[in-house]
Amino acid sequence: MSDYEAYQLFNSVSNNSSYTSAATGASIWGIIALVLAIVGGILVYFLFVKAKTEPKGKFAKWLKDFLSFKIMWIEPILKVVYYVATIFTVLYSFTFLALGGYGFLMFLMCLVLGPIIIRIFYEATMMFIMIWRNTRDIAENTKKK
Repeated sequence: MSDYEAYQLFNSVSNNSSYTSAATGASIWGIIALVLAIVGGILVYFLFVKAKTEPKGKFAKWLKDFLSFKIMWIEPILKVVYYVATIFTVLYSFTFLALGGYGFLMFLMCLVLGPIIIRIFYEATMMFIMIWRNTRDIAENTKKK
């Protein structure tokens, strides 16, 4: 074995050992992060969500509602995603005009069917939110009686 080959072998071993030590450090940090996340999740649940006392400040009330999922962000996010996807589909359909041949047919299909398909998926997703909202309202009305 020449000196150059020995040098290359040494460098490959030393480079791999740095990756090994980095991977070991990452896995140790992963375990620590998991333990901290479990402890933090339990503390948040019992201190905010299941707390017997009602929070005093406006932010604390909002935080309790947010952490107990009384405030849902998915509906406005889905609306924005629907608008973006529909506008993108309509604008992207114009790229098919440059193809020639079946390009015009693909343009029309994308222009017409694209927003319809996006709307169907959006409405199907919104049905789950409506079911959740109606179920929540029914549960709140039955507790009051």
